[in-house]
This record gives sequence, structure tokens and C-alpha cells, in this order.
Amino acid sequence: MKLPDLDKIIHERARLRILACLASQTSHRCSFLELKDKLDMTSGNLSSQLSVLESSEYIAIAKGFRGKKPYTEVSLTSKGSEAFDDYLDTLDTMIAALKPRT
Repeated sequence: MKLPDLDKIIHERARLRILACLASQTSHRCSFLELKDKLDMTSGNLSSQLSVLESSEYIAIAKGFRGKKPYTEVSLTSKGSEAFDDYLDTLDTMIAALKPRT
């Protein structure tokens, strides 16, 4: 049996954690600071990984203000949600193929 390939964009550890965090939210969105805190990432690393996900159209980034403070919101797009679901299905297929048959 030939095993399927994993999405290389999602498979990178930090990006996988970002998408998992967004997918776990009821609204599928988080502020930049919430992501930074939940994932214990530096601002620079998070920003870099978000850029990759945004260019792949897996997330959308909206910048604005809350009161007088800058606010950045990150949301999972429908394309990103579908890609994440496909990634999880692919992992399930790989795991099933590795389990011994009884």
C-alpha cells in the first residue's frame, strides 16, 4: 500500500500547532497575542509562520485597533480548515496502515 503525502505547509511543527489551536476555537479565530501565549512562541517566529500560512490562504490576518491599541486577529479560512481536516485524515490513514492486522 502506498502511503499518501502529508501537506508540507501544515507538517512543520509550529504551523501544525497554529492550525490546531485555531481549529480548536469555536470561532476558529484568535488574537496574535493569544496565539503567542497559548503556543509559547516568540513574536518573530509566530509572525514568520503566520506569513507562510497566510500566503497559502490557510489563514486570514486582520489588523486594526481595539480602543487605541493595535489588535491583530488570525482566523482559519475554509481552505485552511479543509486542508487541516485532510491532513488529519492522511495521518489516520498512515496510522491505520502501520497497525498490524488481526
